[in-house]
Amino acid sequence: MSDIIRLLPDSVANQIAAGEVIQRPASVIKELVENSIDAGADSITIILKDAGRTLIQVIDNGSGMSDTDARLAFERHATSKIARADDLFTLHTMGFRGEALASIAAIAQVELRTMLQGASLGTRLVINGSKFESQEADACAQGSNLMVKNLFFNVPARRKFLKKDSVELSAIMREFERLALVNTGVDLTLISNDTTLHSLMRGSMKRRICDLFGKNLDKQLIPVETDTSIVSINGFIGLPENARRRNPLQYFMVNGRNMRHPYFHKAVMQCYERLIPADAQPNYFISLRVDPETIDVNIHPTKNEIKFENEQGIWQILTAAIRDSLGRFNVGPSLDFDRDDAPDIPVFNPDSDKMPEIDIDPGYNPFSEPIPRQADILGPDLMMPAPRSTSGSRVSAATDWAKLYDDFMRKRDEGLASVPATRTDAPAAPHATATMRDSADPVSLPIDGAGHSSQLQPAGNSFQYRDTYILTPSRDGLMVIDQHRAHLRVLYDSYLAKASEQQFVAQATMFPDVLELSGAQSALLADIRQRMSELGFVITPRGDNTWSIDGVPSQMADTPAREMVLTMIDNIASTGLDPESAMYEQFALSMARAGAIRRGQPLTPDDIDRLLSDLFRSPSPAHTPDGKNIFTIISTDYIARLLG
Repeated sequence: MSDIIRLLPDSVANQIAAGEVIQRPASVIKELVENSIDAGADSITIILKDAGRTLIQVIDNGSGMSDTDARLAFERHATSKIARADDLFTLHTMGFRGEALASIAAIAQVELRTMLQGASLGTRLVINGSKFESQEADACAQGSNLMVKNLFFNVPARRKFLKKDSVELSAIMREFERLALVNTGVDLTLISNDTTLHSLMRGSMKRRICDLFGKNLDKQLIPVETDTSIVSINGFIGLPENARRRNPLQYFMVNGRNMRHPYFHKAVMQCYERLIPADAQPNYFISLRVDPETIDVNIHPTKNEIKFENEQGIWQILTAAIRDSLGRFNVGPSLDFDRDDAPDIPVFNPDSDKMPEIDIDPGYNPFSEPIPRQADILGPDLMMPAPRSTSGSRVSAATDWAKLYDDFMRKRDEGLASVPATRTDAPAAPHATATMRDSADPVSLPIDGAGHSSQLQPAGNSFQYRDTYILTPSRDGLMVIDQHRAHLRVLYDSYLAKASEQQFVAQATMFPDVLELSGAQSALLADIRQRMSELGFVITPRGDNTWSIDGVPSQMADTPAREMVLTMIDNIASTGLDPESAMYEQFALSMARAGAIRRGQPLTPDDIDRLLSDLFRSPSPAHTPDGKNIFTIISTDYIARLLG
């Protein structure tokens, strides 16, 4: 048998590496901008065509490269960042593997123009799908100008899986935001299809946050700062009242590198317990500085997941720093003692001021006074007849109230004793009863302590319990169905089927909602705005990523339009779904939530039968569109075990 193991050609190996490092245009921008930062650039411009699939160009004023370095930089595992394995634990640069440029060159057409600082002539290099084509002297600006054209041109399967331009542009802008937050000392410009989306000047971290996400954040953030031998922490956290239910701004950075860290995120959330609603999350922008030897960044191709040696210690320091900031900046309501209209309170002077004198009559007894007559209080016209005793005589004002109370309790007990018991295995108790009628005898069921009727409303073999759940027999036992979720599922399927076909009528809003969006959100909204207008939304741009919702579909007049639009944008951005299909899904879900029957709403037998019939015709009857259970089944065996 012949040998079957062989070395892969460099071009194939580079394409395999590209699959790990370069997933989409945003990945290219991340790698190229980080290279520019490592080269000492303090001004970087990113130019895009067609959301990066046609052109990604990164221009910087960094140190540049020599002819030899420019050629060698595109070889796999060629890097200036490390020389030996020990260097992995003392990293001070963003890149270190030497795979990014080789991976990019393997799946695109690349042109590099670069010149060293102080040199009079640079070099121009052209590579096409890992194939070196030419290198020649070139008169260019100091630094580097790298163009990546026709991304994935030689890997059609990968190019086919790229999303619509608006989705890819949104991903690019999110990556740009992360890069901008950790590099506040660098001027950054982003241009897409000849339109400048961002032009950020170097400055403080807070200024960068406001430039990226809106000036309204300026008064919503409080600083966090502490310095210990384990970690230095600085950044900003959001006030509890500004916590968001959707799209919270949450960023962790370590040593100038973005990271995801669920453990530290949990530490932040723990500090906000009982300060924000359970379904809301705070904004935070937290930067950590640690000894490079105490972290490992070489555990994921994107270098966004980082392992910490002193994880538990950092948790405790982070928690203490955030709680200290929340306490120092008084997240609760404060009392203002400096109001102009506050009354004058004279200062007590023991020498000149005389204490007030109080006269007390120790012999006074307020209960010795005679009880006033009803006629004296109400007058003869308003006086009600005095109650009669059982013997027919009038009861005087000096009635024995204890006797009246005893009579009341005795009559109450006699009345309750006449009510038949509802369960033979339960002791008699003074509960009121509710009656359920069907073709058989009436059945009495107790009303619970909260005053809710526990009655069952029959519908054939199905019953409504507490006006909230539907009980119906199934092959495996007793099925308990949440009526609100069941109707939500039915309406969602119906609206989704109709959304792409119907034209909806817009209804003007009396007070337009104003949305202040990030650049990524604004790009997505601009893309779906026209289709949303066909669904009945009137959304008007106001400049600086600000939009106004001036009209909503007439069917949704009572639904919060702001929440719906933000949810649409977030779903498209987070899932990468095609904007049009994601918009229909969110529209259908919002319409269904607005129209679904509520918990506590009584249903007729016909309503119950129709709801169950529609539910079990759904392709997904077990779950709501957002993944919640619609029903559960209590098995017959379990019921038998409960009854012994």
